[in-house]
Amino acid sequence: MKPVTLHQLKVFEAAARHGSFTRAAEELYLTQPTVSIQVKQLTKAVGLPLFEQVGKRLYLTDAGKELYQTAKAIFERISEMEMTVADLKGMKQGRLRLAVITTAKYFIPRLLGPFCRKYPGVNVSLQVTNHERLLERMAENQDDLYILSRPPEGDDVHVQPFLDNPLVVVAPSSHPLAQEAKVSLQRLAQEPFILREQGSGTREAAQQVFRERSLDVQVKLDLGSNEAIKQAIIGGLGLSVLSYHTLTSVGATQDLTVLNVEGFPIHRQWHVVYPKGKQLSIITKTFLDYLLQESVHIAEDMQLPRLSPP
Repeated sequence: MKPVTLHQLKVFEAAARHGSFTRAAEELYLTQPTVSIQVKQLTKAVGLPLFEQVGKRLYLTDAGKELYQTAKAIFERISEMEMTVADLKGMKQGRLRLAVITTAKYFIPRLLGPFCRKYPGVNVSLQVTNHERLLERMAENQDDLYILSRPPEGDDVHVQPFLDNPLVVVAPSSHPLAQEAKVSLQRLAQEPFILREQGSGTREAAQQVFRERSLDVQVKLDLGSNEAIKQAIIGGLGLSVLSYHTLTSVGATQDLTVLNVEGFPIHRQWHVVYPKGKQLSIITKTFLDYLLQESVHIAEDMQLPRLSPP
């Protein structure tokens, strides 16, 4: 194999990740012909085709897949080296890549703000997605840390709980049940519900509570957004089970109220997760320590709902 340059590998890695020369050019602020030339030169150096085109989409060949994994490893090591050198100089700088499920967006920015002010040399990439897609990103090792409420099972991941995530029954403030001191599950089962999409951890936890009492949930509507669910509740379409975090700070509204229902809140926790064997960078370790420390203060500031009395 003839010598290749880091620039060629960088262009190739972006094209392979996007499956498009055009999108790679946009990311790297290059022209599309420049990307094509760099990939052509790299292909010549390797001596085998790296891409095959089907329609408008590019797909990696076997040689391309091998080179893509190598390129990712090279750039990860370079990034780690840069962060290590910065740390030796008494500085904290580099990139932190986080992936969180949608509900975590209600409190993670509150943690990131002070962290970024404390370490101005750190650039943060925050991906907000659903549970299924987050697990896919973890399997592909696309990020440094993953924050979710329902961690994957198995011995191949490190799991660290750091903050309570109570699930509560939410209703319009004008709903008749809002005046009840305590609502039974049998009574609640008579109400229509708006829940997250199939596969959502919140939905599964809510339905499990009803199943344990041999009750069914009347799911009138399922939505993939907590904000859409809250608007639907306000619109009188039904009740829902949501994380208490969606009702605090930026998520707060006087139009919604938490019902006092037997068996609720469902007490769960937020977890920070990463694959075993993953070498955490200095920046990642710094943020992990910060997260565990600062989450204590967030818990103290939150007025978490208590368990309903028996």
